[in-house]
Amino acid sequence: MRLNKVGITGGAVYLVLGLVWVWLAQPPAPAFLLVAWFAVVAAIECLIPGEANQVSLARAHLAAPALVYALDAAFGPLAVVLAVAGLTDLVDGTVARRFDRPSTLGGGLDPIVDGVLLGAVALGLAFGGIMPLWLAIVIVARYLLPAIGGLVLISLHRRPELRHTVSGQVSTSLIIVLVGGICLFRFMNQDATNVVVGAEVAIPISTLATFIHLGWAARRPVAAPEPG
Repeated sequence: MRLNKVGITGGAVYLVLGLVWVWLAQPPAPAFLLVAWFAVVAAIECLIPGEANQVSLARAHLAAPALVYALDAAFGPLAVVLAVAGLTDLVDGTVARRFDRPSTLGGGLDPIVDGVLLGAVALGLAFGGIMPLWLAIVIVARYLLPAIGGLVLISLHRRPELRHTVSGQVSTSLIIVLVGGICLFRFMNQDATNVVVGAEVAIPISTLATFIHLGWAARRPVAAPEPG
């Protein structure tokens, strides 16, 4: 990866939007830390090509406000952040088909930015006393461990097959629905105990199923690299 016009433009736009949010929203967090997060993500973004990948990277930027609002139990603004993030998740595939072709890089980037966003929400809710810390750690591990595994395979000169799996999509959907459900119940001042219990059962099981599926897929011979 190297500097490219699309990445630099996307990073600059998101950085400006992040600074505007910090200035106007005055979030309950140290402004320099938020600005530093937006700057770091924007710097990485400058190296990532493709319009669709720029759309996906919006979710990495949104992790900062998601964490702040989850820690502050500000469920209304958090719902807005998650709605915008969900919209980018729907749009990036369409953009990939319109401007580029869906790529291996995009297939690997998508779960990483999902993990950054959902991990931020889960940790914020956990430290805010809304959900158990161990469950937040499971959610972080759901995305972190496959990323580490992919890096290990690459270091062993094996090219992992970066694509969505059924188990992974089910796992991510369950995390979004259940964590979102906890936020919704708390926003409506309703008891979220049953939703939390459901999350404590369903999320670890789906995470384990994802790990087993990915481990099994990693045993298969890797297809020849794509041209270009």
